[in-house]
Amino acid sequence: MYMDVSGDPDDRAGGTEPDQVDVAVYSWVLEHHRLEPAAIAADLGLDPDRAAASVRRLSALRLVYPDPQDPAAGYAVAPEAAMARLAAPVEARIRREQEELARGQARLVGFFPHYQRGGRTAGAGEGIEVISSLQEVRAALDRASDSCRSEVLASQPGGGSRVPEAMEEALGRDRALLARGVRMRTLYHHTARFNGPSQAYVEAASPLGGEYRTVHELFGRIIVFDRELAFIPASDGSWGAVAVRQESLVAYLCEIFEQSWSCARPFSAATEDGLEQVSQEIDRTILRLLAAGLKDETIARRLGMSLRTARRHIADIMGQLDAESRFQAGVAAARTGLLGE
Repeated sequence: MYMDVSGDPDDRAGGTEPDQVDVAVYSWVLEHHRLEPAAIAADLGLDPDRAAASVRRLSALRLVYPDPQDPAAGYAVAPEAAMARLAAPVEARIRREQEELARGQARLVGFFPHYQRGGRTAGAGEGIEVISSLQEVRAALDRASDSCRSEVLASQPGGGSRVPEAMEEALGRDRALLARGVRMRTLYHHTARFNGPSQAYVEAASPLGGEYRTVHELFGRIIVFDRELAFIPASDGSWGAVAVRQESLVAYLCEIFEQSWSCARPFSAATEDGLEQVSQEIDRTILRLLAAGLKDETIARRLGMSLRTARRHIADIMGQLDAESRFQAGVAAARTGLLGE
């Protein structure tokens, strides 16, 4: 087979049209399932160095890849699969940087009381308070609930693992707030839709005026009262919390909540179409996280589910796609459009 591929790739530098040499090499690999520059050059009538350079370019674009068992063998994948492979590490890096930023901000919050005690914060007042024990945290939350006048914002990761006793206790507090006309909005992970106590809680509180939505990933746990007082977890992994009254910090936390709320889906466990949609969104998110190379433990934490449940989802997805590896699952998902836009 011989094709006229004598055009100079530099003539199209900066354009979006593919180089004709790369097109010819891509088509050759797609047909022959080989990745040997010498064979490609001989078959297409190319200079060997030019064929080798084309293979390198196609590899960088994730359009071709060698067989791990036979370096001479190679495969060409669909452009949409290559797009997914190119995007995955970039998306993963963005998520890691966002997580690192959030962790850094949470750690910095804990330094405010020490800075204030050192007498270096003019006019900051008692804006930050570290609460060390679970009993003190509960007491502080009860006081804040009793004095709340207009609004409560809450992000509750891991909603799919809430136990009935905790939900009943929360429902008692929420009834009192809603009866006073306080607007309550709560974010859960999508997995909360498949948890019986969570479904019962939402079904009981929604008619009273509570508003509930779910997302596939949450930024962390937070409760804000009247946009004046926020509670966030202590950064040391204990049952403690940090109470934040500093105006700018509270406003910043509220803005993070509002961004997630605007992208979340209404919690409606009785709507089968809604359940099917969020189930598909969970599967797509798992596929993206797998393609990004995240571990099972990280995927489970990001989606608010147990490690065992996350691994069952991963196994089911790979079985549905008839994939033997995570890479194969990503390629198959891209080809069938499961990764979305």
